[in-house]
Amino acid sequence: MSEDVRRLRILTVANQKGGVGKTTTAINLGTALAAVGERVLIIDSDPQGNASTGLGVLPQMRKKSLYDVMIDGVSIDQVVLETAVPNLFLAPAEADLSGVELELGQTPRRAYRLRDALTPLRAGPAYDYVLIDCPPSLNLLTVNAMTAADAVLVPLQCEFFALEGLSQLLRTIEQVRAALNPPLEIQGVVLTMYDKRNASSALVAKDVREHLGARVYDTVIPRNVRVSEAPSYGKPAIIYDLQCAGSQAYLNLARELIGRERARRMADA
Repeated sequence: MSEDVRRLRILTVANQKGGVGKTTTAINLGTALAAVGERVLIIDSDPQGNASTGLGVLPQMRKKSLYDVMIDGVSIDQVVLETAVPNLFLAPAEADLSGVELELGQTPRRAYRLRDALTPLRAGPAYDYVLIDCPPSLNLLTVNAMTAADAVLVPLQCEFFALEGLSQLLRTIEQVRAALNPPLEIQGVVLTMYDKRNASSALVAKDVREHLGARVYDTVIPRNVRVSEAPSYGKPAIIYDLQCAGSQAYLNLARELIGRERARRMADA
């Protein structure tokens, strides 16, 4: 097996709580990885399609979407679009994706639909990383994403109530590991929307690090107006304003992620 094939890594970006920077993390981490030469596929698994819009892929450009893959068995290659960012590709979402759970009903292997669709990617060196952006809920789409993934990357907003949601998410990951995907692991927890002027941000960050230790990334994503503005222009923040604090944080996160993945491969060798 070639090095390119061996190092394909599928990461699900998940948190059932909305507004934690999940899609922002998927878009900007993917862009940062692409900027350093990694080939990245972002899979938009949220019916809202925010990752698609945030990468400049408007609804009229989405001739086929993840819905066609999961319901009709369309090849993932037929859905993937190039983005304006070199080395960054997108499998878009549309509103129809919200009906997947109802349409699949009790279909056999319904939790494996995405995993089965992505299996061919492991047989060729098309991508180095696949990032799956999940909806803000623990539904069938999220379960499919976790079942398809090697690991889960958890964006966690630096606020008190985020800790309660984290416990629920960790239980779901354990359930998916036990029933559907035994090798699934937590790749890391990314602290987002950190406000250095707010004492509670520091307290939440401290608590999370005490509970999860080395699973928590050193890089912290700050609250940043430029990062918030970027999606309305259909651009990742790193393209919209490379020098802003948020963009620099995502570049640092990409470097840290690559370092973790390199260490993991060496440990597994």
